[in-house]
Formats: sequence, structure tokens, C-alpha cells
Amino acid sequence: MKIKSKKNKKFITLDNQDKENGFLVPIYNIKENFFITGREPEQAYLTVVNEGCIKGPHLHKIRRGFFTCIKGNIRVILKINGQYEIFYSGEKFDFLSIEIPTNIPAAIQNIGKCSAYVINMPSPAWDKEMNDEYTDDFSDFDFSSFEIIK
Repeated sequence: MKIKSKKNKKFITLDNQDKENGFLVPIYNIKENFFITGREPEQAYLTVVNEGCIKGPHLHKIRRGFFTCIKGNIRVILKINGQYEIFYSGEKFDFLSIEIPTNIPAAIQNIGKCSAYVINMPSPAWDKEMNDEYTDDFSDFDFSSFEIIK
């Protein structure tokens, strides 16, 4: 299975005196045609992964995810047909966006020295009544095998 991902370019922003005042990272633009028509994100929310922590592993049977780490750095571990595929996102990884299809177990691991802020743009939209989160077993994956990103 081919997992879709895309790098998101960082643009330095300037004030009216041409002094750097921050940056802009476009994450989603309908004109890029990244998503199949009718499967575009229906919601956006922030999830925070504390330093040294892991969210998941779990999967969704109804919702697709679309993760982009906007502060800090993460690795997203997917289990596809019993094999692990790893993606990196965050400040050191071009703010990579990763689409997580339904029925693909995923874990988000903070690999940095601060809390990691991750935007998820799922479809369909999350609802606390949805009951669409299923745990998965990643006991054969070594979560300790990574280098901390500073």
C-alpha cells in the first residue's frame, strides 16, 4: 500500500521594515489536489504529544487521518500488512504531512526535547460519540531505537 505524504515548504515572513517576523507553512491547499475529490479533510484539531511519549498505537475503521507536526518532531509508525513503515514530521523534517488510511494502525512518537504539536485533519470529522478507535499490538516494534532530535 502506498502511503501519501508531502513536504510543506516553510516561507519566512517579513514586517513592513523587511525584518524577519516569523514564518508561514501552508499545510493544506485544495488547489494541490492532494486528496481525492470528496475525501478532503472535514475537521482540523491539535493533538500534543509530550516529550518522551507515544500516542497509540491504534487504528480507525471509519476515519482517515492527516498528520502534520508543526512544533517539535515526531515519527509516525504505521503497520501495513504486518510490516512497519516510518515517517518523520516536524521542524527538522519539512513539516511532512502524512495521510493515514482507514484500517492502518498508527503510533505517533515524540522524538524531540519538547512537547510536539500535531495538527490532524481527519475525514470524516471526529465526534466523541463515533466510537472509532481500536487498539493494536506493536509489541514487536522497538520504540527505543531512535535518536533524540534537538
